[in-house]
Amino acid sequence: MKNRLEELRRECGLNQDELARALRVSRQTIGSLENGRYNPSITLAFKIARYFGLSIEEVFIYEEEPD
Repeated sequence: MKNRLEELRRECGLNQDELARALRVSRQTIGSLENGRYNPSITLAFKIARYFGLSIEEVFIYEEEPD
């Protein structure tokens, strides 16, 4: 799943550590999300979207895998 997390974070002038503290996760979690190595739980996805004042669909882009 792709996401706009890095773009949104940079627009707000935050580094990964600052965003991680605000969301109560590790900096490594933010880095893994931004690099597409980790898909968030639904709870974390809601927290991220709410933090930026957006819907989940505005932050995370679901792409179906080909059959």
